[in-house]
Amino acid sequence: MSIDVLIEAESWSALDLAALAERAEAATLERLGLEPAAFEIALLACDDARIAALNADFRGKPQPTNVLSWPSEDRGAAGTGEMPLPPDPADPELGDIAIAWETCAREAAEAGKPLADHVTHLTVHGILHLLGFDHERDADAALMEGLEVEILGKLGLSDPY
Repeated sequence: MSIDVLIEAESWSALDLAALAERAEAATLERLGLEPAAFEIALLACDDARIAALNADFRGKPQPTNVLSWPSEDRGAAGTGEMPLPPDPADPELGDIAIAWETCAREAAEAGKPLADHVTHLTVHGILHLLGFDHERDADAALMEGLEVEILGKLGLSDPY
């Protein structure tokens, strides 16, 4: 398994983000029947200012968000509520994820949950996006959120919804 973590904001040094990300990646890929060692992900650990700029550039929304993802290719499902196409192990790059410290820390505090648990959830969420899952339509959201709950449960974390 290869998750390349780039820590851009010093605040992230408070967590062992690499270990959290590797655990989230392994659990997510294994749940989907994929071999974690066969795929690569890049994770940018940044601050709210950086993610706001990325959000503005890529989504036209100039405000901070908790996590963004950029799949290396479109793996979306053929129909609503269906599983996306699996990635090709011959092309190991799944894509990139960015996660923002201040937004994640604030959300975790507001929800009364450990920051590490929230970051693990958002990493699983981002990886699912790289794999073609989304939550734009109700049936797709139900599939994606159900997988998140199941994966987090296997990691010993509570239902984030």
